[in-house]
Amino acid sequence: MSVATAANIKIAFIDPLSGPFAAVGQNALNSWKHVADLANNGRWAGSDTFEVVGFDNKGSPQESLVQLKAAIDQGYRYVTQGNGSGVALALIDTINKHNERNPGREVLFLNYAANDPDLTNGKCSFWHFRFDANSDMKMEAITSYMAQQPEIKKVYIIGQNFAFGHQVTRAAKEYLKRKRPDIAIVGDDLHPIGQVKDFSPYVAKIKASGADAVITGNWGSDLSLLVRSANDANLKADFYTYYANTSGVPTAMGAAGDGRIKNVWYWNLNSEGFPGKDVAEGFKTRYKDDFVGMSTYTAITFLSRAVREAKSDDPVKVAFAMEGMKVQSLNGTVEMRKSDHQAQQPLYVSIWTKVNGKDIRYDQENTGYGWKTLAKSDAYVATQPTSCAMKRPGH
Repeated sequence: MSVATAANIKIAFIDPLSGPFAAVGQNALNSWKHVADLANNGRWAGSDTFEVVGFDNKGSPQESLVQLKAAIDQGYRYVTQGNGSGVALALIDTINKHNERNPGREVLFLNYAANDPDLTNGKCSFWHFRFDANSDMKMEAITSYMAQQPEIKKVYIIGQNFAFGHQVTRAAKEYLKRKRPDIAIVGDDLHPIGQVKDFSPYVAKIKASGADAVITGNWGSDLSLLVRSANDANLKADFYTYYANTSGVPTAMGAAGDGRIKNVWYWNLNSEGFPGKDVAEGFKTRYKDDFVGMSTYTAITFLSRAVREAKSDDPVKVAFAMEGMKVQSLNGTVEMRKSDHQAQQPLYVSIWTKVNGKDIRYDQENTGYGWKTLAKSDAYVATQPTSCAMKRPGH
C-alpha cells in the first residue's frame, strides 16, 4: 500500500455465532463492528478504514480452522477470536505455519478474550497479540481481594474442562496458598464445556462442602445455568467470577445475586466518571444490548495507531509498530508488552448490586442491577512474569 492509498482493513471474527455460546459471540461481533465504525467515523487510522465480518466456528477448534482457511482464501490478513482458549491455541499454531510458508501473505491474530496464560508464555507467537488480561493476571486481582476478607475460610473451585478451566484451578490454588494459607480448598470440579444442562448436582456438592466462596472461570450458558442452579438451591456462598458480566448471566443472577456475585475484569462502566459511557450508550441504542467487550475498543485503538505509525496495513509492519506501544483506552493506559504481546492494564473487582442513579448508574440486561467497583489493581500489580521466547521475523 502506498501512503496515498486508503485501505479497507478487513478483520475476520472467528467465534461462535450458533450453539450454546452464540449470544456471547454475537455480542462480541457487534462490539467489534461498533468500535470499527467509531474508528472509521473518527478517522483513528487516518484514511484507512476497518471492516469486521463474522465467521461462525460453532465453538469448535476444528471448525475454527475451516473458517480460518476460508478467511485467508478470501484475502483476510487480520483475524480476531476470544471465546475459548482451545480455539486460540489451534489458531495460533495454524497461523504460525501459514506465515512461515507464505511470506508476504502473513496473518495477524488479535485475541480479545482467550485467557489461557500459555498463549503469551510457552505458546507465545509474534503473530498473536492479547488485549484482554490473562487468567493469571485476573486471579492475582481476585485473590488479592479475597485475601483481605477474613470471613472467607472455605473455597470451592468449579470450571469448564478445557485449557482455560485448568489454568483457573491451578492459579486459584497457588495464589490462595501464597496469600491466605489458612483458607481450605473444599472442592475442585471440572465439567464438560457447553454440555451440562442441569448444575444442581454440582451445586449440591458445593453446599455440602460448607464453602463460603466459589471461584469459577465459567462463561456463557455454563455460568448462567450454574448461577441459576445456585439461586434455586438457595446457596449462600459468594461467587468470584471472570464472566458474570457477559450475555445471559446478569438475567440469571437478577436480584438473587445482589451483593453475592463478584467479577474481575478490565473495566467497569460504573467506575468513577463512568469511563466509556458514550460508547456503551451508543451500543445499547444500536443493538439493544450491553457493551461489555471493552477489549475490542483497546484492540482497534492499538491497531489504528499502529497502521498510522507504520504507514501501512501490512500485518508484519503493523505488528512491529504495536510492540511496546502504549495507548489510552477506556480503562486508562494500556501497554502492549514487547516480550510476550500481553496487554498490561488495570483490573477491577466489582460486585453485583442495585442501580441507585448515583455511583451505580448503568445496569445490565435491564435487570435494575449493575456493577460497583470494590477494588482496583493497577497494571503493575496485576502483571505476571512471562516465559515467552519471542521469535521475530527477520531476526
